[in-house]
Amino acid sequence: MFPKPKRKLPMKITKLTTYIVPPRWMFLKIETDEGITGWGEPVVEGRALTVQAAVHELEDYLIGKDPFLIEDHWTVMYRAGFYRGGAIHMSAIAGIDQALWDIKGKALGQPIHSLLGGQVRDKIKVYSWIGGDRPSDVANNAKDVVARGFKAIKLNGCEEMQIVDTYDKVEKAVETIATIREAIGPYIGIGVDFHGRVHRPMAKVLAKELEPYKLLFIEEPVLSENREALKEIANHASTPIALGERLYSRWDFKSVLSDGYVDILQPDLSHAGGITECRKIAAMAEAYDVALAPHCPLGPIALAACLQVDAVSYNAFIQEQSLGIHYNKGNDILDYISNKEVFKYADGFVSIPQGPGLGIEVDEAYVIERAKEGHRWRNPVWRHEDGSVAEW
Repeated sequence: MFPKPKRKLPMKITKLTTYIVPPRWMFLKIETDEGITGWGEPVVEGRALTVQAAVHELEDYLIGKDPFLIEDHWTVMYRAGFYRGGAIHMSAIAGIDQALWDIKGKALGQPIHSLLGGQVRDKIKVYSWIGGDRPSDVANNAKDVVARGFKAIKLNGCEEMQIVDTYDKVEKAVETIATIREAIGPYIGIGVDFHGRVHRPMAKVLAKELEPYKLLFIEEPVLSENREALKEIANHASTPIALGERLYSRWDFKSVLSDGYVDILQPDLSHAGGITECRKIAAMAEAYDVALAPHCPLGPIALAACLQVDAVSYNAFIQEQSLGIHYNKGNDILDYISNKEVFKYADGFVSIPQGPGLGIEVDEAYVIERAKEGHRWRNPVWRHEDGSVAEW
């Protein structure tokens, strides 16, 4: 007979605190009655206050609950409110989910990836964003990034483009990519993000014209809600198609996978339900032989969460990260953590964190100080020459 273990009262969630911090992020701290705290990053860029309200509405259910019961809490937060899904709701759940996993890992002295079955890789390739106003500027920035050891870059593919537009805009986009390819050589990966700015008639033109430059992928060649156009785009070029930052659950991704025209899924760990949901999305993608490249132009907590899922997902091949990205004005990802060495960049890769929970040590005093300033970040409103609103 096995000895009957002594029953220990479960840990309880006691408090949720949110901090809106520059440049455009929101952090969440969940406290417990055993003094173990977890951190998450629930935010929608430009809608931080709305997500903050959603987090505190979910707080009513979570106070007093056992933080270890992550799957049950996720299910209640998603299903028990009757109305479900969407950017705000799923981002609130995402940050809470990250923090609960952080608590569980810290309590058990294990990294989250260990609790998810154990890592299948020690590191993952990362890409760096580049910017610039002219092709020569962008090319020089790309060379600088490559000189720092990155093996892949990403940039916006074009500015505003009407549903049917003039060919000079196509030529401008092609000139930029051609200049970059010449500057960095044939074997550095180039991801081109069309940011949903392009509609079906022009997307197939751009995909075909960019084909000679052997891109790593084209991202959001059309908006996710127009994804029926992907069939025609895929038939115009062999470049892998990436999509997913504006999809929020496995149900949103279901038809994308079954349609069969997307090669790389890009769920955002701070928008698509957190670690619990994105682990399932990754497994769904693997069953369809589709790659995983989590979206992450956010802060250190979001990046740490992404790396936990990357660690256990066979089909993960590259990770977005925001160090030095043009959005990060005033603060960058390393500012908010004490163990800055945790994101060890070398030879175009970043190491998988090995510390308990998310593996990062949030500098709470600095978070509190920067939250006094906060932010009201908004994306710009673009308009076409005729005055109509353009996709940003």
